[in-house]
Amino acid sequence: MTINIEYEAEKKLELPYESIIEEVVTASLDYEECPYEAEVNVVLTDNEEIRRINREFRQIDNATDVLSFPMGDFETPSDFERMEEQSEDYFNPETGELLLGDIVISVDKVEEQAEKYGHSESRELAFLVAHSMLHLCGYDHMEEEERAVMEQKQEEILKAGGYTR
Repeated sequence: MTINIEYEAEKKLELPYESIIEEVVTASLDYEECPYEAEVNVVLTDNEEIRRINREFRQIDNATDVLSFPMGDFETPSDFERMEEQSEDYFNPETGELLLGDIVISVDKVEEQAEKYGHSESRELAFLVAHSMLHLCGYDHMEEEERAVMEQKQEEILKAGGYTR
């Protein structure tokens, strides 16, 4: 598995962010029973940059906590078989890994939301990674039923890793 982590924010998180990200990415893929080695890119940035990205790609002029850019075009969440059928589009030809996509996280929001929700920054970072990984696996939360499914999966992934409130 390849997990590329880029830390672009000036503000430094005082926690083992690399190991948290790697642990939650791996746990999420195990939970979703991904049968392939995968590649995921994670960028840690600040509110200003995530706002710019949000404006550019979603036409929403606000800073958000996390953005997910899935490479796969899932008809059904975590239908990894479909990815293999179109392997030239979804697998890295050099490594053979499934290209899942990119995650962009605001370090500022990790700090703000941890304080707001009364839990640790480690738990908030883990939550944002788990949430985004489910998006990379084809889940969404636009409808109430989808939201409930995502929330349950997020909580189970976090609980298994010991990331509780």
